[in-house]
Amino acid sequence: MIKPVSNIIENKLRECLPESVFRELTNSYLEEPRGRHFGIEGLLLTPDNTNDVVKIVRICSDHNIGIVPYGGGTGLVGGQIMPDGPKPVILSLERMNKVRDVWLSENIMIAEAGVILKDIQDLANSSERIFPLSLASEGSARIGGNLATNAGGINVVRYGNTRDLCLGIEAVLPDGRIFNGLSRLRKDNTGYDLNNLFIGSEGTLGIITAASLKLFPKPKNEASAFFVVKDPRAAIELFSLCRDRLGTDLSAFELISSVGLQFLKEVGPDVILPFSYEPEWMVLLDVGCHEGTLSQEVLELLFEDAYDRDLVMDGVISQSIQQRDDFWKVRESIPEANHRTGAISSSDLSVPISRIPEFISRAEQRLSEIGEFRINCFGHVGDGNIHYNVFPLPGESRSDRDHDRKKVKKILYDIVSNMDGSFSAEHGIGRLKTNELSLYSDPTKIELMKSIKVALDPKGIMNPGVILRTE
Repeated sequence: MIKPVSNIIENKLRECLPESVFRELTNSYLEEPRGRHFGIEGLLLTPDNTNDVVKIVRICSDHNIGIVPYGGGTGLVGGQIMPDGPKPVILSLERMNKVRDVWLSENIMIAEAGVILKDIQDLANSSERIFPLSLASEGSARIGGNLATNAGGINVVRYGNTRDLCLGIEAVLPDGRIFNGLSRLRKDNTGYDLNNLFIGSEGTLGIITAASLKLFPKPKNEASAFFVVKDPRAAIELFSLCRDRLGTDLSAFELISSVGLQFLKEVGPDVILPFSYEPEWMVLLDVGCHEGTLSQEVLELLFEDAYDRDLVMDGVISQSIQQRDDFWKVRESIPEANHRTGAISSSDLSVPISRIPEFISRAEQRLSEIGEFRINCFGHVGDGNIHYNVFPLPGESRSDRDHDRKKVKKILYDIVSNMDGSFSAEHGIGRLKTNELSLYSDPTKIELMKSIKVALDPKGIMNPGVILRTE
């Protein structure tokens, strides 16, 4: 049984840890980004090395103290906050922020869990490499949290999710042992894939303290384009054409609706919109080419072909690095515009790519049966991941429609389940989606996950209540 951290336990921790590990607990550690959910107070600890993490975990294990791992605090499913239960240790990895080594000849970087994602990107860029994980919160998200949630982002089409960008990890197990998995090997067929067991486990099986990350050659030239499409079905046909014509040069393929543009105009952030009007649907493509090919020319030829096939109606191609950045600022500002507008329900869904248009149509029809809404449907259609956000009508507040939240989620999750999709594409389960995991997942999968949890964390101290419901 999990017990609260007491003054006695705090004193034990102070006996073996430097004073710098102990920090004042501020509200920023107790609130998730959308401001809907809050955690209970706990003892905030900020170690700066793996050995101190070991000491913390061992004392917590000996006394059955729950541990809530904390990265950048950007998670959207409540995995970083504990809303109730015995007072926990909140273990922040923010001071474990060193890059331990870089092997440019191998395209590998070893970074500690507290390194901010943008800092990893910038360090790679300084050596004409890229670390391709990219998401709206990259300026504050930390790589340990990205690994713990198997974050996705905009470049999954070309480079995969976070687990595809990692060769190995170092993790502190629930009993205080260290899993030394910081491999630089790209081939190591020596048993179970333990690295990937921890990646995506949301801190429920151990504390990731460092990772061996893959770097990639920096494309010689890159360009982005907004193409106007008549509907989502045309967008999917365009994506198929892009894969055939561009192959691995296609880095990202995003769907954006007119509602997202309207929100940007209404509440900001301020961005340079690509068209003087608001297309009902458009896609944002990103292409990175190497020697001998210009990305702008590739996109121009693609547009001509797509226009001849009646897949696109209008378009604009970036002609400079600044314009490309401006294009992506539009896409990356949409989540903030959503937040400022105030959603009734925000969903992170995935379905097979070819069924995206069917999902959008079915969802709109079913939601119309329970009321009128504004729907901002956007996201990473190149990998089947749709962010489907439902808002009140103009003049209404989010609180006016709180009674619709559960009905909206059930409608969307039922549709996704019937279409062989997932109710959580890239955000994870956290504490907010444990009921849905039990309801929509294969029972055998749930039992296997429980068996793994019990095997590695028999006392249940690692992020209690995350992924698997606390019985």
